[in-house]
Amino acid sequence: MTTSSAPSAPSANPLDGRIAVVTGASSGIGEASAEHLASLGATVVVLARRADRLADLVARIEKNGGRALAISADVTDTAAVRAAADRVAAELGGADLLFNNAGVMLPAPVEELRTDQWQHQIDLNITGLMNVIGAFVPQLVTSAGERGVADLINTSSIAAQNIFPNFAVYSGTKAYVTHLSRHLRTELGPKNVRVAAIEPGIVGTELQSHVTDAGALEWLDGSKETVDWLTPQDIARTIGFIAALPPRVNLQQVTIMPTGQTG
Repeated sequence: MTTSSAPSAPSANPLDGRIAVVTGASSGIGEASAEHLASLGATVVVLARRADRLADLVARIEKNGGRALAISADVTDTAAVRAAADRVAAELGGADLLFNNAGVMLPAPVEELRTDQWQHQIDLNITGLMNVIGAFVPQLVTSAGERGVADLINTSSIAAQNIFPNFAVYSGTKAYVTHLSRHLRTELGPKNVRVAAIEPGIVGTELQSHVTDAGALEWLDGSKETVDWLTPQDIARTIGFIAALPPRVNLQQVTIMPTGQTG
């Protein structure tokens, strides 16, 4: 008599053996995602400028039984990012999961000519993103060839799709991230590197504390009164879900909205 076995339960640690690099890891979405990926079994490399915040994060991860390495670096510094990638290769054998998350949001009316803020957003949201891609994609390709899958996940925003007054420059940088991700998927997908763009709506993070424009602050404050904002942990669980999917599955673009946010 032939018997059929019941389906095996999902692994409690589906990312065992994986090496995940998370940028912008000193707060918000990056911090929460690093902790969550570590809880799923990944060894996590946390990368950001604030060394003290990274040290605290590593201590929490290790206290909970995870493994983590802190690297203090500014993603807009090409040499520092390349040095970080070299360290990951030397100490851990290379990354197979990259959550490219560092970014900044500085809305203001374009006629105010806040060129310093424009440049800061372009430097971090675009140039910094590309520095990280340039440094770590070769490792992802190598890892995918060895294990059959690797992941590049880029943080975009619902602002890449929707229209918000005074957010033109920020929205433009995030539209770049989404469109770039689609193109990279055509290059890297055949090499078993999955590429995803995450487009969150409003998430309660440090981003809002950087905003100085009165109109944008009023809009954000009003939204907080009427909408239950997403949390960094909501996004972290989504990152973990994407990374734990079977190698044949690529969620190339994921829009995550608060239930009550309509725009």
